Amino acid sequence: MELGFAVPGSGAWATPENQVTVARRAEELGYRSVWTLQRVLNPAGSDDRTYRAVPDPLVTLAYLAGRTSRVRLGVAIVNLPFVAPPILAKQAATLDRVSGGRLDLGLGLGWMPAEFAAAGAPMERRGARAEEYLAVLRGLWSGGPTEFHGEFYDFPPVVMEPPPVQSPLPVLLGGASEGALRRAGRLADGWVSSSRADLTAIGRSIGTVRDAAERAGRDPVALRFACRGAVRVRPGGRAGRRPLTGSPGEIRGDLAALAGQGVTEAFIDLNFDPEITGPDADPRAALDRALEALDAFAPG
Repeated sequence: MELGFAVPGSGAWATPENQVTVARRAEELGYRSVWTLQRVLNPAGSDDRTYRAVPDPLVTLAYLAGRTSRVRLGVAIVNLPFVAPPILAKQAATLDRVSGGRLDLGLGLGWMPAEFAAAGAPMERRGARAEEYLAVLRGLWSGGPTEFHGEFYDFPPVVMEPPPVQSPLPVLLGGASEGALRRAGRLADGWVSSSRADLTAIGRSIGTVRDAAERAGRDPVALRFACRGAVRVRPGGRAGRRPLTGSPGEIRGDLAALAGQGVTEAFIDLNFDPEITGPDADPRAALDRALEALDAFAPG
């Protein structure tokens, strides 16, 4: 199982300087990838403190592309309904080019009504719309003429240049419902789990994705299964601890268990730890803890 690390993406510690520090250290230590997340906005007065002050993920990755040279650049996830397919196709292709072919593009459907309202996007039939959206992306990335005539998208022959470096550009789909998992198996290069996934049963979700791939005539062995590891480093030996919460040794054991369930890559994400990103967290102390975690979980 490959290991990645999420850069500071939420709260006061999510500064460009801290993001570069984490990304460069991850590259030095041999992590396969660094990851970002998306939250466009929050409802005014919301009590949700998980997604505060979240920078744009693709702009962040473009910045990190220029400050790193080898580590892969992942986003989990960009919500498809908030932007037209040609715009995202152009952004992703450009990011893949400026990074020298290092982009892993995670895509999802979104769930927060306030974001849909602000984006002027309908929440209805998101799954059906996503299937056409993916087909449009791949056609535009082909580098040659493409046209599309569907229920949601309809355009004459067009060419989008320049294309991405990677062909195909890797697309991982998120989502936890039966339909989302099967869509990933039928159409994507893999699946990425959310921070709320039940990690004791993630193997069942992976099995559903693989089954859908096989039924669609695809090779399930070729698919990637990325796990967002919402890690909380705490004193060990606590009774009833949840996976990825505990001492570094306990968390390393949890990561091994994820590999045993079929996860092909996991990225350690401290952005869901209130001691790191909460309103009272000290940004300098948060960075220090991230650097300690980077060393503690370094590959090999």
